[in-house]
Amino acid sequence: MTRPSHGSSHGSGHDPGPEHLVRAARASGVTDERLLRALRAIPRAAFVPASRRAAAYADVPVPIDHGQVTTQPSLVAMMVAALGLSGDEHVLEIGSGYGFQTALLARLAASVVGIERWPDMAERARANLAAQGIENAEILTGDGTLGMADRAPYDAVVVSAAFPRVPPPLIEQLRDGGRLVQPIGPGGQELVELYERTPRGLVRRRSVVPAHFVRLYGEHGYPPTAPFEDTG
Repeated sequence: MTRPSHGSSHGSGHDPGPEHLVRAARASGVTDERLLRALRAIPRAAFVPASRRAAAYADVPVPIDHGQVTTQPSLVAMMVAALGLSGDEHVLEIGSGYGFQTALLARLAASVVGIERWPDMAERARANLAAQGIENAEILTGDGTLGMADRAPYDAVVVSAAFPRVPPPLIEQLRDGGRLVQPIGPGGQELVELYERTPRGLVRRRSVVPAHFVRLYGEHGYPPTAPFEDTG
């Protein structure tokens, strides 16, 4: 999830619906038509707090619980596009928030496992996905830096929080040939990087985009002050 300072909005918050998000994604270089169709089909307004629905179709982060914000939709699109999903993949998502990115992944892949560190946010994401009839995604509560070994291996992993390194369990749970996208940096100023798991280990393929993300907390990330407690 990004901080509110990320990027430009590619337009005003008065656009009437998802088509503005499609235009913003195209302006950011996204050309995957399956992904653009998913952006058009998934109502972002269903994945933000009711008090923020007026801003749902502006290409900006939206504040949610626990001092977090949703990721800017065009940035979500760039990160998901980098995974190169074809429809058959089993995907791991770290940091599900209210479930908007999860919903996009669920339309583009065969199955999605999302890990959210805040139990109430995980429950909200489950409800939002269920309300949209999305049945091929599950949201679990836990330490995202540990992944979810009993659902592995994964064909793709997307991490929506920043740390200077990729957590080793996420590498171990990624299938050979699988792709991983993560913001690499201290939190607040990083590069979203695309990696591929090879027989030699994890190999960086390219930088996707500069961004501003909140920190990744957990056993293989920044230490929280208490279990599942954010330090701001």
